[in-house]
Amino acid sequence: MTKIVAAGFLLVAGVELLSLAGADRRLILIMSGAALACALLMVRWYLIRQSVGDAEEQRADDAAESLRRWLSRTETLISQSEATRRDWDRHLRPTLARQYEMATGQKRSKDRAAYNATGKMLFGADLWPWVDPENVARDGIEGPGPGREALDEILQRLERV
Repeated sequence: MTKIVAAGFLLVAGVELLSLAGADRRLILIMSGAALACALLMVRWYLIRQSVGDAEEQRADDAAESLRRWLSRTETLISQSEATRRDWDRHLRPTLARQYEMATGQKRSKDRAAYNATGKMLFGADLWPWVDPENVARDGIEGPGPGREALDEILQRLERV
């Protein structure tokens, strides 16, 4: 940027000196104005080019940051699937229930019988208790959760909907 401004200044000064050296001094103002316009256009071009490059870098950084956050959340969810029942009930069950409601359109508050019937149809009797938001354990919370295989099967069935 400094080089462009310095080059523009030298261009204007050089044009004025050439105009002064010439016989017709009425052209000094016109020639200086044209040189200044060229210098300003070069500065503007440089700034626009730089801002476009910055915007592209920002978009690439945003995408990379989004991917890192997604990967971190996914690793956390997978690690919680292999933890205790308390971790499953606290972290995974609400997320899975929310995904189930969005995928099927069933709302727990509208018709609980239809909500449970759809859940049992979709996940089966063995997996539905791990998704059902009403099945939070009061005792035995230090026992093992269902594990990664159950989480994988639940997610595959949600994906098919």
